[in-house]
Amino acid sequence: MSDAADDPELFWVEPEIRGIIPLDEFHVSSSLAKAIRKRPFDIRFNTAFDQVVDKCAEAAPDRPSTWINQTIRELYGALHRLGHAHSVEAFEGDELVGGLYGVSLGSAFFGESMFSRRTNASKICLVHLVERLRERGFTLLDTQFTTEHLKTFGAVDIPKEAYGLLLDKAMESETVRF
Repeated sequence: MSDAADDPELFWVEPEIRGIIPLDEFHVSSSLAKAIRKRPFDIRFNTAFDQVVDKCAEAAPDRPSTWINQTIRELYGALHRLGHAHSVEAFEGDELVGGLYGVSLGSAFFGESMFSRRTNASKICLVHLVERLRERGFTLLDTQFTTEHLKTFGAVDIPKEAYGLLLDKAMESETVRF
């Protein structure tokens, strides 16, 4: 992470309590399920990775500053070109209105950031991400931290030691293709 968008330095975050979403306990509210059935967005994978990162880095009413600096953008872009960083995108016509990105290694997906410029756009991207992870045999969805927003989907906090065991198992697995 970085302290701010204009800070060129990076630092490693290894929290004592880690956030994950157990893939077999992922929860979609009935109101969100109803919204998804209306298909309000064209959901795509890996077609606008750099734009998703850029949108995640933009200031928003609920987030006036960002931890995503130019170094992070360049590093995640390189990981994307190597096939390790991925995005889920919500388009309304030609306009990117929501999305998320993260990194896949082994059978783990590490969610990094998400954004929404329309109601439910990032939530619907998360639902599509979980569907893809389940279909492809992923075993771990790391959110780093839990938020009230992620808790509505079933995110939980686990101790560092328990997380380490899940991570070891995911890294020992055959690499899953995103």
